[in-house]
Amino acid sequence: MATDDILIAAPDLEALVRDIFLAASCDSAEANRIAKHLLGANLAGHDSHGVVRVPRYVEWCEAGYVVRGQTAELVTDGGALAVFDGHFGFGQTVAPQAVAHGIKVAQESGICITALRNAGHIGRVGDYSEMGIRAGLISIHFVNVAGSVLVAPFGGTERRFSTAPFSVGIPLPGRPLVLDFATSLVAEGKVLVAANGGKALPEGALIEPDGTLSSDPHTLYGAYDTVGQRNASNGVGAIRAFGDHKGSGLAFMCEMLGGALTAGGTSGPVKERARIANGMLSIFLSPKHFGTQAEFERMGLAYADWVAGCAPASPDAPVLLPGDKENAVRADRLANGVPLPRAAWDNIQATAHRLGVTQ
Repeated sequence: MATDDILIAAPDLEALVRDIFLAASCDSAEANRIAKHLLGANLAGHDSHGVVRVPRYVEWCEAGYVVRGQTAELVTDGGALAVFDGHFGFGQTVAPQAVAHGIKVAQESGICITALRNAGHIGRVGDYSEMGIRAGLISIHFVNVAGSVLVAPFGGTERRFSTAPFSVGIPLPGRPLVLDFATSLVAEGKVLVAANGGKALPEGALIEPDGTLSSDPHTLYGAYDTVGQRNASNGVGAIRAFGDHKGSGLAFMCEMLGGALTAGGTSGPVKERARIANGMLSIFLSPKHFGTQAEFERMGLAYADWVAGCAPASPDAPVLLPGDKENAVRADRLANGVPLPRAAWDNIQATAHRLGVTQ
């Protein structure tokens, strides 16, 4: 927590976000979903996908880039394979609809693959892995952002990829595992958090057109005021892919599977496109239907314990499994409040005041 961060109780923050989206003409169910999902990202420590995005979501909604009250349309029903069109509805509405379909079919038949296109920003992808876990399912999610170019491929300086998230959920009893990360070195939301006075970016997270490495959010956003929106189209630099060629290759495949295969579009070539949209290819697997659930759980738990029991490189930093850090952060923030950079809080309050929402 930075010295100038403020702490907001989780229920109060969720209520404020809900009221903002009610004031933005969302119905109560949708406003509640958006608030719960954004707060959930903060509680998991994924502040880049949390309430810092409220002003941007509201502006997108007002501009018509994201549409209230949409239902994901099932456009291809192949039984264990389904394609949905989100019609640019809020991602927190249409993505859970597609995931719920995949869960239902996989619970019945053992497997389902769903493709979702034209969804508004779906937020923290790990949330959908957790939906699968609660249903007893393994799930794998490849995501892209059509029309959003933010990330330079390995060896390049120009933007070619979206941040292209990837997530896997594993339902081990008592020890669920959630792997969830952007294939960029940092998510764009982390640059947004840093630009709002939050946690600084790692050294070399960004790259300038001349190949100079940077950790300055202005590389991505250009000039911006202390209070107000950040627009990546104003910057000349790019985010770097994580892991050099490995992250770059995974990002490429997320664009192929989440963008091209869903027919929602890839990050580019860049065209005149007012709205961006998420695409997500999800695979749901039922261990019960494989006939190996008992052994899967026995072997999985034994392996997880063995990995977690590895001798730590630092005595005060034990080896963590996917999801361990999120669980610890969630417990802390539910008990002690959610930290927000002052500038991020000011932006949220400015949006609330503009819509007539009072705290």
